[in-house]
Amino acid sequence: MFQFILLQAAPGGGNTSMIFLLLIPVVMYFFMIRPQQKQMKERKDLNDSLKEGMEVVTSAGIIGRITKIDDKTARLMVDEKTFLRVTRQSIAAEYKG
Repeated sequence: MFQFILLQAAPGGGNTSMIFLLLIPVVMYFFMIRPQQKQMKERKDLNDSLKEGMEVVTSAGIIGRITKIDDKTARLMVDEKTFLRVTRQSIAAEYKG
């Protein structure tokens, strides 16, 4: 009535599965970990290069000119007589626009 088919592994089939198991961490490194490390390095370089007079964009999208910078904070002039105090980490990029 019911027929059961037994599948047997082909000779050498264990080697290919072992290669795939070893290949997964390599693929994860190149597609997930490495780009994230690169992005963190670029962000640190930007944070280290901040200086007064630079026009920057915060992670919230606020554009302003740095008027004063400390170890952990920066003061941005977003309009005449309008200043915001933000953390240095919240500055996302230099504004070129």
